[in-house]
Amino acid sequence: MTALEIGVVVAQRDVHLTRESLVRYAGASGDFNPIHYRDDVATRVGLPGVLAHGMLTMGLAVETIVPWLGDAGRIVEYGVRFTRPVVVDVEAGADLTVVAKVGAVDDETARIDLTVTHGETTVLGKAQVRVRLAA
Repeated sequence: MTALEIGVVVAQRDVHLTRESLVRYAGASGDFNPIHYRDDVATRVGLPGVLAHGMLTMGLAVETIVPWLGDAGRIVEYGVRFTRPVVVDVEAGADLTVVAKVGAVDDETARIDLTVTHGETTVLGKAQVRVRLAA
């Protein structure tokens, strides 16, 4: 495990989403809201296009730290604010970048702050994961 000093990047990755990614997630989650797969519905309700599911974005973000942790069971708490939608273009898809940094450390846990961006836009606000330190 990387040294737990505040500000240290412990994990990062890029994720490419496609419309197929959204269909697969819809099937797994049961969330078949048409804003996640139909451009006409998304634009009719005032959205800029088909959006990635918020929970998909949230899950991809936290999954970034699992290899560093070695055990997803060490995640004690996780929360985010959804600040901007991830528009998934029919041809280009959408690229997300996730950077995980140590935000705080105490005797038993660490807070990992996740920055999730789509281009220059931060899509999750206050994305924080509390993890149990290794024994």
